[in-house]
Amino acid sequence: MFERMISFLKDLPGVTGRPMREDDPRVAAAALLYHVMDADGDRQDVEWERLKQLLATSYGISGQELDRLVKAGEQADNEAIDLYAFTSVLKRSLDEDARKDFIGMMWEVVYADGQVHEMEDNVIWRVAELIGVESRDRIEAKRAAARQASQPSGSNTDE
Repeated sequence: MFERMISFLKDLPGVTGRPMREDDPRVAAAALLYHVMDADGDRQDVEWERLKQLLATSYGISGQELDRLVKAGEQADNEAIDLYAFTSVLKRSLDEDARKDFIGMMWEVVYADGQVHEMEDNVIWRVAELIGVESRDRIEAKRAAARQASQPSGSNTDE
């Protein structure tokens, strides 16, 4: 499901050796994933691990490089006054299908703990609106993430 986005993200310039900036699409994505994870005020380890897995898979990174990206996303989110700085970067950087896939990633972080809080739902709604993902696509991504979350571990199927 995320193959297009993963392919696109892997083609972006490398992270190694350069300071990460919030106008970097990778940092913008990490900041938004962090923001939705933290939206309900109850950060669960399983959400944190899912966020890191999604970033590692999307960008083909691990170890220190992944740690740097996660830290840059967290710092950018903590310093941000709104979501627009991040959503505008993603809207410019991702095509329509990749933006839909990103909303799916956000839902995966939310469903990692098995619960959807109204604040998490609201954050995703706002991000989807700002990056140009229609309501029906946002709702379908939510349903897909819910189906995936309800499957026993190890039986993930890509729809």
